[in-house]
Amino acid sequence: MGVKKIRFREALREAMVEEMRRDQTVFLMGEEVAEYDGAYKVSQGMLAEFGPKRVIDTPIAELGFAGIAVGAAMNGVRPIVEFMTWNFAILAFDQIINGSAKMLAMSAGEFGNPIVFRGPQGSAGQLGAQHSQMLTNMLASVPGLKVVSPSNPYDAKGLLKSAIRDNDPVMFLESEMMYSDMGEIPEEEYLVEIGKAEVKREGTDVTIVSYNKMMKIALKAAEELEKEGISAEVIDLRTIRPLDVGSIIQSVRKTNRLVIVDESWPFTSIASEITFQIQRNAFDYLDAPIRRVCGADASMHYAANLVEAYLPSVAKVVDAVKSVTYK
Repeated sequence: MGVKKIRFREALREAMVEEMRRDQTVFLMGEEVAEYDGAYKVSQGMLAEFGPKRVIDTPIAELGFAGIAVGAAMNGVRPIVEFMTWNFAILAFDQIINGSAKMLAMSAGEFGNPIVFRGPQGSAGQLGAQHSQMLTNMLASVPGLKVVSPSNPYDAKGLLKSAIRDNDPVMFLESEMMYSDMGEIPEEEYLVEIGKAEVKREGTDVTIVSYNKMMKIALKAAEELEKEGISAEVIDLRTIRPLDVGSIIQSVRKTNRLVIVDESWPFTSIASEITFQIQRNAFDYLDAPIRRVCGADASMHYAANLVEAYLPSVAKVVDAVKSVTYK
């Protein structure tokens, strides 16, 4: 099997292009996806190949075009909806939560909603409070939605292909900070299963769980901890809902300690849910209280020093691990 190196944005593009070639019912719509080749160049070249009926520029009206996509998905096609940022998609939550998520249940199974809503979220530097939000926990709390958040090009391509083929609505959460990241992927077609976490680094002393761009922090922290004789196992969730609790439990049974790195606000975060699941299902294996390293319980400010103070960091993760290993 051949291997090639590509950027995160190229992995997403390959996934969409391959699925649109495979299935004529798949189309892409969103802000600047066509004539401008995508706000972050994820859809570069797709208008030229597929034409304006399958790569569709929309107005800056998230509620409106999300509703069009929900209706289209009810009628036999598979839309991919790109939001320039999930911060803007808050306007579309009525269609996503009251429409897409509930459609199958409200119609007694008559109308499905095979649709992918995708785009970046979270901090991307000095973008201020309204452009730096993590909405993972809000979306993951809704029955009927699947929530996926990859951390590297390989997972991004494989998971997006699976999401496009899925018969349920999938929220695909990316990061502006990762679009230029390089990674190896197979030259041949492949899929990554939704709902399966992956151990990215083996370890014996502590389990570190994370997702999305915070995986970079988790892996760097593991490298620093290794220098001090602490062996950290690092798990990438990849899918937030359905959550692969079993993989975390299996790791905690080995390491007996858990630190969760989550960019979300700490109150009712994904880290909070994982903490509950582990204390409920693996309490007897814990040799120390679970620690969370989350974003600050505040709005993101613009100043660079406050952005740094807000976000999880390698140093914060190292400190958390040392507290649970009593080092």
